Amino acid sequence: MHRATIRFYAELNDFLAPEQRARALEHRFYLPAPVKDVIEGFGVPHTEVDLILVNGESVDFRHPVQPGDRVSVYPMFESLDIKPVLRVRPAPLREPRFVLDGHLGRLARYLRMLGFDAEYRPKAEDAELAAVSSGEQRILLTRDRGLLKRSAVTHGYCVRETAPRQQLAEVVRRFDLAGAAKPFTRCIPCNGRLVEADREAARNRLPEGLGSRHERFHACEDCGRLYWEGSHHRRMKLLLEAVLREAGGGAA
Repeated sequence: MHRATIRFYAELNDFLAPEQRARALEHRFYLPAPVKDVIEGFGVPHTEVDLILVNGESVDFRHPVQPGDRVSVYPMFESLDIKPVLRVRPAPLREPRFVLDGHLGRLARYLRMLGFDAEYRPKAEDAELAAVSSGEQRILLTRDRGLLKRSAVTHGYCVRETAPRQQLAEVVRRFDLAGAAKPFTRCIPCNGRLVEADREAARNRLPEGLGSRHERFHACEDCGRLYWEGSHHRRMKLLLEAVLREAGGGAA
């Protein structure tokens, strides 16, 4: 049996057992396998990896791991310039759009509150989610590592936090979304875009007395749901402001 060593750096250690973190690990094998398969064999999804070095040389996911190889695996670099070497992560999408699995419904609503296109399919199978991510150029958000290991998924992220508010701050930081946020421009239940609605027509749709207290209304282009700046809007605005501050952005 052959042996190679592999080490994961920074937040990639999140996917390892405590005793495996921040140390060189032994990979045993009979036949060489692509380094992508070796990495995912340790539980690290390929979508989390940005750079792979084998014996000090950068390689892509197809590179076969040979006996005696020393493999170093790195996550996304936020500030370090690594242009001279081969990044395995695909280029960022021009517009941040998301698809979320069935366990992240509240996060999907929060992302829509910030104005991001967040498709949520609670009953979708893994194959469908992977196909939507690939076909519609959406970043797949999930806590399911196995889903991110699907070869069809090129842009994805494993959400670490469990509480929805912290999940939102995590995703805003990870994808640097604070500057691109346009709060209250999408329908929270259906993800459609909001447009300004005719004031009188909107007032006629509301219970007597409620519409007269507001001057400006928006409606969803897709489902027709009405929005106005009531007490619920103010509470959501405060929540978003707090999240953006926590994530390093400005006020909503």
